[in-house]
Amino acid sequence: MNELHDMYQELVLDHSKSPCNHHELESATHQAEGYNPFCGDRVKVYLLIEDGAIRDVAFTGEGCAICTASASMMTQAVRNMNSGDAEAAFDRFHDLLTDHAGTIEDGELDDLGDLASLVSVRRFPIRVKCATLPWHTLKAALHGDGEPVSTE
Repeated sequence: MNELHDMYQELVLDHSKSPCNHHELESATHQAEGYNPFCGDRVKVYLLIEDGAIRDVAFTGEGCAICTASASMMTQAVRNMNSGDAEAAFDRFHDLLTDHAGTIEDGELDDLGDLASLVSVRRFPIRVKCATLPWHTLKAALHGDGEPVSTE
């Protein structure tokens, strides 16, 4: 189990140090901003949506390692999804991190890919906000909400 934990830690650090899709997206059709006042994380998510599908996705901002890694992994996960599937991915990821009473069933992480490495964050409720901020911002961008998203 320690080997798996170490591998997940390394994956989070890799995404934090060299995040994927960390840039402005000039062709974005949707965007939103998010802020975590506790940690100071700030993220902006850019989406290029064509024919109901997320054709391109990027993010900018400054955040802790967990927030940055989550944003990086999220951009990889939702690219080419339709809006409904992206919202379903948000729900699944959010539920997995916030369901403290439940246990993780076999196979439950299989379809999350690299995002499964963030499941251990659920043991630290204050850090869950760091991991979910990019996702809440994604959801706001999908809905075209004009107000910045906050974890508070």
